[in-house]
Amino acid sequence: MNRVSLNDLSKNFDEVNPGLSNREAFEEAHRCLYCYDAPCIKACPTGIDIPSFIKKIGSGNLKGSAKTIMSSNPVGASCARVCPTEELCEGACVLNHSTKPIMIGNLQRYATDWAIKNNPVLFKAGQKNGKKVAIVGSGPAGLAAARELALLGYEVTIYEAEDYAGGLNRYGIVSFRLPKKISSWEVQQVEQLDVKIHTNTRVGSDILANELVENNDMVVLAIGMGKVPMLDIEGEDLNGVYDAIDIVKETKSGELTDRFIDKNIVVIGAGNTAIDAATCSVRLGAANVKILYRRTQAEMSAYQFEYDFAKQDGVEFRWLTLPIRIIGKNEKVIALECVRLELGDVGKDGRRQPVLIPDSNFTIPVDGVIKAIGQTRYKDLIEQFELEHNDGVVKVNSETFQTSNPKVFACGDVIFGKGLGEAMVVTAAQQGKEVAYAIHKQLNI
Repeated sequence: MNRVSLNDLSKNFDEVNPGLSNREAFEEAHRCLYCYDAPCIKACPTGIDIPSFIKKIGSGNLKGSAKTIMSSNPVGASCARVCPTEELCEGACVLNHSTKPIMIGNLQRYATDWAIKNNPVLFKAGQKNGKKVAIVGSGPAGLAAARELALLGYEVTIYEAEDYAGGLNRYGIVSFRLPKKISSWEVQQVEQLDVKIHTNTRVGSDILANELVENNDMVVLAIGMGKVPMLDIEGEDLNGVYDAIDIVKETKSGELTDRFIDKNIVVIGAGNTAIDAATCSVRLGAANVKILYRRTQAEMSAYQFEYDFAKQDGVEFRWLTLPIRIIGKNEKVIALECVRLELGDVGKDGRRQPVLIPDSNFTIPVDGVIKAIGQTRYKDLIEQFELEHNDGVVKVNSETFQTSNPKVFACGDVIFGKGLGEAMVVTAAQQGKEVAYAIHKQLNI
């Protein structure tokens, strides 16, 4: 496979949104009503004092603004870019009733971008209390837990299996929406609080679960989720079948290849990861990209702004379509056989269930198939910790996030399952904070 130069394709992965200019930020900040008991604060899972940080932008106190944001949200720079603000803070803005909401996400980005560029010291580690906490995973939940524990004086060590810390924000969100330098800065903010981060260290093999439990006062499990599961259809082993997580991860590493140039690519699934894989494919030079989903647009799990972005990129959507066979020639993908569906009765999950339409088979010529039908769970590691779980979703106390092992707490995607809320970067960060407070309370009774 020939590698193309970064000059050829890397510019396609530059951040799409340029952010606010100084003048735009100043004018937008002065549109804010600085509401007492502001509904935008209540709509933010991390409880950022939004009127306060906006007012500080308006007065030119950008360090104070960034500190206000980051105090509440340890991954506030990332969330400024990836939060569904129209559903959260901006959706709650009182100006929705008269004009248009304050661009809270863009103002949050403006303040945190200033902090990234100027790198002021925002926080200092708390006085050491002699207690140790190990954190498994360095995504939003793990970083948030580490930051709060460090501020409270704990000796914190993070164990990360990948080359770099940051988890989802570093590897799992496309760079043209979230450049890796943003996540790197948030990691640095945690490291500056004397938090040790061991990368390329896989808990379960490089270090055993019982070692962490025995050698620390508490352990936080923030391991997220793994690869995309198998489709369980014929032809899945052919060359040209890809994992959406791997595709996004490769583009964030900067090692771009020419394998998608002028190709017809199909993405199976309609979540945010599927959208990311599709828009990455466009930027990797694909001639045509289609997303296939077995339900309709109304049931897709991707955010509306993600869907709109994909449509702007020229991605096609084929609803009520189910792939049943990947067809190959000389061990390479050449086509995808599908059937048409219709929605039937409402199932246990509250959604109408897809029903096969007889004799509706059809074939799509394709050069590549990207799987994006969810992610697997790290069950082996969960069981090495001997934790109670439901098919890989760790069971926790809803108030303390404590697992069946009193010394182990869990947060983020590892405790997320159907009916347990919405998995977002911002909610993972809040859970990490709450875990830190719960540990602090338990160790200081």
